[in-house]
This record gives sequence, C-alpha cells and structure tokens, in this order.
Amino acid sequence: MEPDVVLGCAGDVPTLEILAATSILRECLPELKIRVVNVVDLMKLQPSSEHPHGLSDADFDTLFTKDKPIIFAYHGYPWLIHRLTYRRTNHKNLHVRGYKEEGTITTPFDMAVLNDMDRFHLAQDVIERLPQLGAKAAYLKQELRDKLIEHREYIRTYGQDMPEINDWRWKPAGGA
Repeated sequence: MEPDVVLGCAGDVPTLEILAATSILRECLPELKIRVVNVVDLMKLQPSSEHPHGLSDADFDTLFTKDKPIIFAYHGYPWLIHRLTYRRTNHKNLHVRGYKEEGTITTPFDMAVLNDMDRFHLAQDVIERLPQLGAKAAYLKQELRDKLIEHREYIRTYGQDMPEINDWRWKPAGGA
C-alpha cells in the first residue's frame, strides 16, 4: 500500500524515536498511512552505480516513494544523509533530523529534544508536511508542543526523563 509519509531512521536512538513518533501518530491519526524504513547500512542510500551496497533507483523508490514526504532521523550530521541521497528521485521531499551540536551533559532523550530529533518534533514534522490532515492535526500539534514544555519542566525539576519516556515500549498493531 502506498503510504502518506515515510519515516526513515538510522541508529539506535533515532530508531526508538521514529517508532515512538509512529505510535503517537497511529494513535491520534489512525487514518494516516505510515511506512517506517530502518536503515542499517547507510551505503544502501546511495545508488547501486555509486556503491556496491547501494539500492537500485527502482528499489529505493519502492521503499521511499517517488513523491511522498520523508522524515529521516539520524544520529549524525543531517548533511550526510542528504549527500548519500541527492541523486534520488524524491530527494526534494527528504527532511533529515540529526545532530546540530546542541546540548550538554543531560539525558539521551533530552539530547534528542535539543537536536529536534525526538518523537514530538518528528510527529510535528509529519503534520507540517501533510497539510491534508487539517484541523484534527492542528490539535495534535499543540499537544506535542505541550509535551515538549512538560518535558523541559520535568527535566529541570528532576534531572531525568519523564516516566512515560523511560517506560515507553512499542505496541504491535492490534494489541498486545
């Protein structure tokens, strides 16, 4: 099935945050069709003509689509993902969140927040790139902003992440 949006990720924390963002979006916007692509070998992002591990253009387009928004979370510098994909059909719709040299000694989740690579910013990115979601998504976007404020206040008070962050677990579709 063709997705409305593709959420890509590479790295342990980015993958966790993409999955958490997907969970938020599926719960609040169940009609949204989301495809998650976890990239283990970054060289797969390059064309097969450029690297032996690279994907063919057809295979890349099958995974990432030719025209849908792509939100990509990466634990390094965003420009690397752009450089690896700049020849791809849908590069114009690729938005990468990654390391911006923001932060200090803090929690892993707070570092993700400081670099706009957390579940709340990622879910906001999806909403911003899918204007067809309309007013329903506007309420969710405000809830996400409120969660970021709640996070900031909690971490300043307690010096650790909120329990809902630390205790979050992926719930497979349909239940358990």
